[in-house]
Amino acid sequence: MKSNKILGMLVLASIVLSACGPTNTRSLEDRRSSILDMRDRSLTELYKVKPHARKVISDAPGYAVFSNKNVNIIFASFSGGYGVVSNNQTGKKTYMKMGEVGVGLGLGVKDFRAVFVFHNKTIMNQFIYSGWNFGGHVDAAAKASDAGGAYGAEVLIGGITIYQLTKSGLALQATLKGTKYWRDNKLNN
Repeated sequence: MKSNKILGMLVLASIVLSACGPTNTRSLEDRRSSILDMRDRSLTELYKVKPHARKVISDAPGYAVFSNKNVNIIFASFSGGYGVVSNNQTGKKTYMKMGEVGVGLGLGVKDFRAVFVFHNKTIMNQFIYSGWNFGGHVDAAAKASDAGGAYGAEVLIGGITIYQLTKSGLALQATLKGTKYWRDNKLNN
């Protein structure tokens, strides 16, 4: 019985994670364009909710925007997504992927956007080339399309301001997660 539950969790996690990025059947340029569209829509939404974020982002050396799909099944959490780091000084874009695994209490599925604002160039480069983030996470969200509500946090950690916007989903979780962000070699040619 335990092996069936574990297998079910792994199947569900793989379905969610496989659906987390622009499809590989599209051209590289279409995939880049899709990521930039997601970035622009997310920033527009962020500026509506937190107007001061526009100045925080424009004054920073750079920022990143990620789309993330998260699944919590009792004691396990799985996420996957994609995004782009934008260097405000050079205009360079670095396309990235992300994956996350966690343990703790939780149940639900959530689609959210995260905006990272890098307050110095060294931290931005560390994020691009090293990309680890590890920490606790407490969250409550109940949202479908424009209905419902979600807690969107603004946090400052080690020279990075992080904004989170929940797009849709139903989730209640308290987990300890390990997250890895890495460069998408195909999209950064």
